[in-house]
Amino acid sequence: MSQTSRHSPRLILAVVAFGVFVAADDLTVVSTMLRQIIYDLEIPLPEGLNDAAWIVNAYLIAYVVVMPFVGKLSDMFGRRTVYIGAFTLFLLGSIWIPLAPNLTWFIVGRVVTALGGGAMVPVAMAVIGDVYEPKKRAGAMGILGTIDTAGWVWGPLYGALLVRYLSWQWQFYLNIPLSLIGIAAAYIVLRDLPAPNKRIPLDWVGLALLSTALIALNIALLGSGDVSAAGGFAALPTEQPTNNSPLYYGLALVAFLIFLFRERRTDTPFIDLSLFRNPNFSSAVLINFFIGFILIIAMVNVPLVVNLLEFNLEQAALDSGKLLTAMTVAMAIMAYVGGQLTERFSYRPTVLLGLLAAFIGFGLMGLTWEVTTPYNQMAWQLAILGCGFGLVISPIGTAVVNAAGDDERGVASSLVIVLRLMGMSVGLSGLTAWGLERFNTLRTQIELPDLPFFDPVYQQALLDGLTQTTVYVLTETFLISAGVALLAILISLRLRQD
Repeated sequence: MSQTSRHSPRLILAVVAFGVFVAADDLTVVSTMLRQIIYDLEIPLPEGLNDAAWIVNAYLIAYVVVMPFVGKLSDMFGRRTVYIGAFTLFLLGSIWIPLAPNLTWFIVGRVVTALGGGAMVPVAMAVIGDVYEPKKRAGAMGILGTIDTAGWVWGPLYGALLVRYLSWQWQFYLNIPLSLIGIAAAYIVLRDLPAPNKRIPLDWVGLALLSTALIALNIALLGSGDVSAAGGFAALPTEQPTNNSPLYYGLALVAFLIFLFRERRTDTPFIDLSLFRNPNFSSAVLINFFIGFILIIAMVNVPLVVNLLEFNLEQAALDSGKLLTAMTVAMAIMAYVGGQLTERFSYRPTVLLGLLAAFIGFGLMGLTWEVTTPYNQMAWQLAILGCGFGLVISPIGTAVVNAAGDDERGVASSLVIVLRLMGMSVGLSGLTAWGLERFNTLRTQIELPDLPFFDPVYQQALLDGLTQTTVYVLTETFLISAGVALLAILISLRLRQD
């Protein structure tokens, strides 16, 4: 691809980062609107909770599945065309959602916005690869990572403000002018982006197989349960819920194996598997999988700990939000710092520093968090953890983009994000299954007074025992996460200087 453009790389970065911010906000904003949306759509509770969960689940599945497809399309037909198309889909979904008469049509609208929002992130990363020289890409990736993180940090707060002062529909009403601005800016500023050197026929069979594998795997993982939705291990059933997860796991495995078989033998593969022979590419995507795995554990378990310690649910939500802000603000700031460090010292030192900080943060949380631990101690330990997460964003993304050729940057960028999101899904599913098993084992060891079950002293002892057991199980997951971070450190030693 040619590297000439009449617009500066910084202006191009600003345009694509704007879309990434809007999409990131839309990814998390529903979390604080969900109760009002359920009420307005007249979804009966509790029997309608499984249906309402698809407001979130359908968005996440579409968000993940679309990335490899649009990444490949941007390699074939140009970043500008695909980016504008993605923003247009996001616009159409935003118009659709507030007009939806029922849950089904609401979910359709969310899927459309997810297809557009999920498409913008890998295309933005590929654009950075197109317009920045290899030595300057890390700083730009750091800025993009900072803006992406700021978007999904801002989302829940923004949603809460809209519900408090306007209504949840205003999230999507305001998306309309923002999308029009983004589309217009992209049309003008991205006009001179490098055109693809060649157009390879799209491997539709490979696309269908990969999409089937991703959809089936996500449905299986989502079917494994969610501790955060249940409010704690004690609120979950004593046995795993009956679902069709084994069937979906099997379908995902079969589809993925056939996909690999086909990609190795076709002349025009959807994903060039030789990319994984590059140690920087393979190491970076695997590290990002582990980052997703441990990131979701922090985001789910911190609110769970606070919910156990607070009797007032509204105060618990506020306190957990403040604690997570310590992590996410540090993450956003250090994403920028990580870009600057990567430009100066390359991938490996920056990734090692970030993973070491994550290891220390999780280690401190696992060893010191108890029922009596003060929130200010939790906050500074979470800030260390956030610094670690932030530092790895730029070097990982830059390593992937630099490892890919000009005609592979889009699909390569999509894979690194997909692996992080899949890591989050696997981490959440594994957290639920393992935590429930440990809780059910440890709850039988709670020492209780020899009093009648309904005696207030007995009830208080039981409540204290369940609380302490749950906190103990949650801190064990922090120590497991520290171990995963240590494994990622070992993998990061394979990263090489370009």
